Amino acid sequence: MTTEMTMPRRGAGPGGLRLRTAVAAALLLARLRPGRLRRVLTLLGRGARPATYDQALEAYRSVVATSRKCAGWYGCLPRSIAIALTCRMSGTFPDWHAGVRDAPPFQPHAWVAAQGRTVGEDVRDFRPLMKVTAGGR
Repeated sequence: MTTEMTMPRRGAGPGGLRLRTAVAAALLLARLRPGRLRRVLTLLGRGARPATYDQALEAYRSVVATSRKCAGWYGCLPRSIAIALTCRMSGTFPDWHAGVRDAPPFQPHAWVAAQGRTVGEDVRDFRPLMKVTAGGR
């Protein structure tokens, strides 16, 4: 007796083509200088609705499940960009932040927030230096 196996369609599911494209683009965008990255994200956020916490959390989980580079602590910048890009593909945009630790040792960090709540991370010790919101503000 045999059992038929069906493989998921390429581009469907949590690691779909759109999500992998967002992660690949985020890895490239993470190489930009901070000012240029802010301008790019501001352009991408134009015309978008603010993401809900649930939408941003789903994007966070999908990005972390898809990319090992984005899942670790040192992957915070590409992870936050990939989350923003993933949300943008559905017409929304979370608040994107980049900042530093309040007390020594110096440590940069990037994260997203939605509806006033940080998504998937604890950033109590960090002070935001840059913020990009939906609508390109």
